[in-house]
Amino acid sequence: MKWSFVIQQKLKASLLLGGIMLVIVLGTILSRRNIDGIDKSFSSIYKDRLIPATTIIYITENLYGKRLSLEKFLLKPDTNDKGKISALLAKHDKSIDSLIGVFEKTYLVDQEAKSLAAFKNRVGEYGLLEKMILNLHASGHSEEGKVLFEGAGANTFQSTLNNLNDLTEIQSVIGDELVKESKSDFASYAIISFLQVALAIIIGLIILVFIQNSKIINKPKVPKDEGQHFHLN
Repeated sequence: MKWSFVIQQKLKASLLLGGIMLVIVLGTILSRRNIDGIDKSFSSIYKDRLIPATTIIYITENLYGKRLSLEKFLLKPDTNDKGKISALLAKHDKSIDSLIGVFEKTYLVDQEAKSLAAFKNRVGEYGLLEKMILNLHASGHSEEGKVLFEGAGANTFQSTLNNLNDLTEIQSVIGDELVKESKSDFASYAIISFLQVALAIIIGLIILVFIQNSKIINKPKVPKDEGQHFHLN
């Protein structure tokens, strides 16, 4: 009977410990996934959100540089150096194309890709208007060039900036979603870690109880006769 009871206790303890260990292993796997998710979110915030946001700033700077350079050129009637302003505008265009290339290498959501495509179209349209303005100025129609600059040129320039603003808003929304996702993964990781510690404590208590029961079962009993003789003595 004693050995049968011991075997039953060991079997129960083994099943219980096995179940707890399984839960701990599953918790470890989930924790690893949460950590990977947090790492992925932070990497995406830097590579796919922070870098594009910085790129947008530089693109805006180049766009305003083009606009102000051309305006300065048009405000000087005696200036006929078309080659110099053309080179300056081409330099800005090259910088903008390079920055757009950097932007395109990042991860883009559908709305972001559409806004970027619209922006590229506006940049192309504005570049054509610049060439038309310079040609008008070179052919002696500087006033018509100014009208084009202040009319269609201003409207296209504003549309280009609007597309950039749309991209900035998308960056902000996606970045906020990534931060929330990271917080959720971290909260899950904290809960799982707490459960793992709690289960480790439970395992320790179970082992202590099992050891204590084994001592009680294995403790030799004193025969009644020996106890009686002891009292008689």
